[in-house]
Amino acid sequence: MSLSPLQLCLLFSSALFCVGLFGALARSNTILVLLGIELMLNAANLNFIAFWRFGGAHAPASGVLFAIFSIAVAAAEAAVGLALVIAIYRHQKNIRLQDASRLKG
Repeated sequence: MSLSPLQLCLLFSSALFCVGLFGALARSNTILVLLGIELMLNAANLNFIAFWRFGGAHAPASGVLFAIFSIAVAAAEAAVGLALVIAIYRHQKNIRLQDASRLKG
């Protein structure tokens, strides 16, 4: 059985997404959850680039533009997430997700 380069990229991307999903759902540390979400976003970026590169007609860099936009969204998500982690740590002196439920108004 011979896999095409597109299938290999999609297989690697799905494995990366599964690792990120497991990291986001199985951890109680907020920073590790954010890292899992970043891995899932990187898997989506890999899909964008793979479908653009191995697609039928070569469109003018549409996959690359989607990936750059996704990277910008991931950077904003990381900045806001880390700001929330710092605020929770200053208030509670820990960064466990289970203890963050006390912040509900």
